[in-house]
Amino acid sequence: MNGGIKEDKKVSMTIKVDLDKLLEVGAHYGHQIHRWNPKMGEYIYGKESGVHVFDLIKTKAKLEEALDFLSKARKEGKLILLVGTKKQAKDSIKSIGETLAIPYVSERFLGGTLTNFNQIGLSLRKLGDLKASKVKGDFQNFTKKERLLIDRKIEKMDRMLGGIVNMGRIPDVIFILDVHKEIGALKEAIRMGVIVVGVVDTNSDPTPVDYPIPMNDDAKKSVEYVLTLVKEALAGTKEKTQPKKSKIKGQKSK
Repeated sequence: MNGGIKEDKKVSMTIKVDLDKLLEVGAHYGHQIHRWNPKMGEYIYGKESGVHVFDLIKTKAKLEEALDFLSKARKEGKLILLVGTKKQAKDSIKSIGETLAIPYVSERFLGGTLTNFNQIGLSLRKLGDLKASKVKGDFQNFTKKERLLIDRKIEKMDRMLGGIVNMGRIPDVIFILDVHKEIGALKEAIRMGVIVVGVVDTNSDPTPVDYPIPMNDDAKKSVEYVLTLVKEALAGTKEKTQPKKSKIKGQKSK
């Protein structure tokens, strides 16, 4: 876990999370009991039909804390990298990155993206050179098959590297959707001292994550909701509607 950041959390909230909305999107459902990580115990409310259930009051608090940090980091000009490659998240991650001009990884996280960024930089320059050569018509005298192979190579490299083509350096902050799936990104971020904000389900270890968000990271509606809030925090916008009075206000942790 990156040290020296806890004191920066006490700033005004920009995004308020609705408890009822968390319940509606199924954010409270974790994994089957036998798949849990004991280190997630403090965020678990109980069990239901063989599945762990999150304490949504704690989820709300940690989510608001994470959103607040992301908003503050963005306003301070920190370089942020978004990572989310699972099918429920990849399109939204790409959309947020492209809309807000924030580096992102929505396909496979390549080993060395953070720990060997110089080598990744060479690949990015190669991609840029290929695109420039194509625009200039340098491949016009190549055979149809050769041009097709070059196009496929550009397409593949763009799919894997296009989201970080303008990153330029190792990011200050990384947001990870599902730290269990993106363990490679998490390990590289820790090694390079990058501050980690991550969605953590009941099967994950929250201790390496600087700003853990304990909630369901599999259900499509849950993923879409948290990414909508992340986008609002990074864009500096607020929810237009006031949160309703929660039906689960009296929930207490077990």
